[in-house]
Amino acid sequence: MKKIPSLLIRSSLLVTLLLAQTSVTLAAPAEDATPGQSTQQAEDRPFILPFAEPPGPDTWLLGQTYGNTVGAYFNRNTTYRYSGGIHFGIDLSAPCGTEIVAIADGVVALVDATAYGSLPHNLIIDHPQLGYATLYGHLLERPNLTPGQEVKQGEVVALSGDPEETCFGRPHLHLEIRDYPGRGWKYNPVNLIDADWDNLALVGSFRSGFERDLDEPRKWQQLDDQPPAVTGGPILNNFANPWPRSR
Repeated sequence: MKKIPSLLIRSSLLVTLLLAQTSVTLAAPAEDATPGQSTQQAEDRPFILPFAEPPGPDTWLLGQTYGNTVGAYFNRNTTYRYSGGIHFGIDLSAPCGTEIVAIADGVVALVDATAYGSLPHNLIIDHPQLGYATLYGHLLERPNLTPGQEVKQGEVVALSGDPEETCFGRPHLHLEIRDYPGRGWKYNPVNLIDADWDNLALVGSFRSGFERDLDEPRKWQQLDDQPPAVTGGPILNNFANPWPRSR
């Protein structure tokens, strides 16, 4: 019988334990908290997660968080050059066709607006009562909605897709919280969506972690301390002494 390397066994056990911990924590909130709420006050985080189903290997997982991620840093002068070199939303890995819900009450602003990217299909919902708008990108098909139509928090508004339009390349939802129409500011969803982000971040499918500036090693290293980005702004993470090193 072929011997299985001990490192592989330990890695598999670690992933299993992390998934179990995430499932238990999300399924059993504290007695004095509303299910799904974090310790931060709900009024400070007015948005909900964009899926009705709980996270898990058969539903969805956090793929890439917002901000100064390693993946964004390596592509700061290409993919992310127009948004300060940082990942300006969150990516949630999900099978094609997963139902997406509105994360707050709002009004449909734009459907399939090519200027906003996140193709092949996208949706922008304005939330004037909150002072934000949300963008749902890489959708499977054009949402059956029209500009001016009102939607309610938790209402199904779209289906998740794949930017490569294959449904096996890298299917995920790209979600932004931004101003609208405004100047193209994007904000950290971790500080605005009511969820247990620490547990969600335990397991992910994209390259994890934040790029580090060894001259200022604690800068932008937490989920909730990432900087806002603005379309056309300067590259924020052109570090003189980065780690990991750029390719």
